[in-house]
Parts: sequence; C-alpha cells; structure tokens
Amino acid sequence: MKQESIGNQQHTEFAWYAGSDALSAFEIDAELVKCGCSCTLTKSEPVVKHMNEFKKAVWAWQKVALITLPCFMLCGLTTLSAAEKPAASPADSGGKSELFKVFVKELVPITPGKGKFPRSFQMGSTKGEPAERPVHKVTMSDDFWMSRYEVPQNLYQAVMGNNPSRWGGPRNSAEMFDWKTAREFCVKLTDELRKAKLIAADEEIRLPSEAEWEYCCRAGTNTEYSFGDQPQKPGDEDKQARILDEYAWHTGNAAGNDPPVGALKPNPWGLYDMHGYLWEFVADPWHDSYENAPGDGSVWGSRTDDQPVVVRGGAWTDRFEQLRSAFRNRVTATTVSPALGLRCVKAKVKKSEN
Repeated sequence: MKQESIGNQQHTEFAWYAGSDALSAFEIDAELVKCGCSCTLTKSEPVVKHMNEFKKAVWAWQKVALITLPCFMLCGLTTLSAAEKPAASPADSGGKSELFKVFVKELVPITPGKGKFPRSFQMGSTKGEPAERPVHKVTMSDDFWMSRYEVPQNLYQAVMGNNPSRWGGPRNSAEMFDWKTAREFCVKLTDELRKAKLIAADEEIRLPSEAEWEYCCRAGTNTEYSFGDQPQKPGDEDKQARILDEYAWHTGNAAGNDPPVGALKPNPWGLYDMHGYLWEFVADPWHDSYENAPGDGSVWGSRTDDQPVVVRGGAWTDRFEQLRSAFRNRVTATTVSPALGLRCVKAKVKKSEN
C-alpha cells in the first residue's frame, strides 16, 4: 500500500474521516497487534490476523498425512468409501450453480412496515462524529433482501474468475477490490442469477444504499450497537470489548483468527458481521453530513469522478468505537484494502432503471 509520512508516523493513503487518534482499517501500525508467535507486525507486512505456531504444526501434520495416506491406500491397508471421502467445496468442484443457490438461500427478506421490521428509523447519532448528524427520520419505501453474510471468496471467484483476497479461505470474506469492482461484481452476479432463473427478470443484485445498510445494521434498535449501548464489560481496558467480541471481529479480538463469515453472533434480524470483520461498500457517494439527506432510504445522489464513497461497519483493524451502527467512513473509489469488502442486496429494479 502506498504510504506517506505524517509527523513522526507512517500512514497509508486510506485515512478515515473523523479526527480521532484511533487507528483506522486503512492504516496499519506495528503496535496494532503482537501475534501469538511473539512477532511484532510491521508496515512492510500489514498483517493483523497473523496465524500462530499452532497453524504451523497443523500444516506439518497435513504434509505427513499427504505423503503417507497414498502409500497405505496402495498397499491395501486403507480404503475410503464414497461416504467417508471429504466432499469438495462447490468452488473446487466447479459447482458455480450450487454457490449461486446458496447465495440466494442466504438472502434475508427485509419488509419495512411488516412484522418485526419498522417502516421508519432514526438514522445517525447525536453521540458520534459530525458526519453522523443531524439525526433524521428515514421511512423505507420498498421491500428488499439483504445478504446474511459479506460476500465470501468462493462466490467472488465464481462470479469474477479471480480471487484477489489477501486472507485466503473459501468462506472468508472477499477483499482487495475497489468500489467500481464491487459494483461490477453485482452486475455480473445479477446476470448469472437471471440466467439460472434464481431471480426474476425485474430483480437485481446491487450494493445497499447507506440508509438500507444502517436500517439493517440497527435491526430495529436505536442503541449504539445492535446489541446495546456498551461494547465493554467492567474491567475492559483500551481496545478490549468483551461484549462486542461475541458479535464482531475488531482490533481487540482479531489476532490469531482467520474466520469464515458468520462465525460470531448475528444481529436481531439474523445478519452476521454487520459490526466489524470488513468495512462494506455502499452505493452512496460521500457527504460530510446528513444535511438535506433523502428520507426514503434511496441512494443519495450520483458520484462524480473525484468524489469519495461511503463504507460502513468497521473492520478487524478498528477499535470498537468505529463499529457503531451509525459510524460512517469515507474512502476514494479506487481504495483497495484487506479490510474492505461488500455485502449485497437483492431488490426490484426501479421502473426508471428498466
């Protein structure tokens, strides 16, 4: 990542908006994490989810198994039945159609004004940064479906034909792509799902609007997080946040972990990793405040070439303050980071878009 000197510290070009002293997901500091194998991470290797010595031992055991198992099988000492053989993942077996079916199955219907879904909510926070104000009422105008998880790498690979992610794993969140590529992913996935007749011709996959994202993150709550106001238990210090630990990957608990999506608790609507893991692109261009923001949940304006975009949710490199439901961040549209991914929405195509 490109770096520049600011004072006596090195910062990346991905600085976050609010004027806090806390590290953001887009700047990596050697003091961020000291991993389980006692090494200190540096700018030259910005790794937070650094694996410990246990993984080395597991890998050594796997190599021994790979060498010895074929020998036993050839000697007739070991025979694996079809039921005992480990099943290949859909990505490994070329089962793109299975991945697409899983994606559609994992969409959560969001029906504002019906059942547990309120028609309106208060967007923003009086306790947070200036960019989160003024708090304003948003009345959601349409039903939609929100992805239960951030886009995993096996789905990204199936749609885009490549996997740029730094932290490899078929069900790990996909990362290391920019806003334009995230939108391109949605367009391509829409085409694939229509061809497979998994969505209707008048439905599309797209990025959520910022209002849709916060509505789903809050999940009917008006607290700082979807589980309450307090991320910390008594006795927690600095970046420790043991209440938040149950719901989110953040700088206080990410060291030594390289998890699949959905490893922690969901919010009240069954959506996982809305707090933490990766920042998530939304469709909106950046505005410095909510002055004159739309009140119907729609995307706020069209992005100009030099306009930043909004990302939400916080990431594994961020302190708990940046994982609040209302917290907003801005990045350039060309930003690429191992702490930045996407979550998709399925929705009816607006008539003006047909």
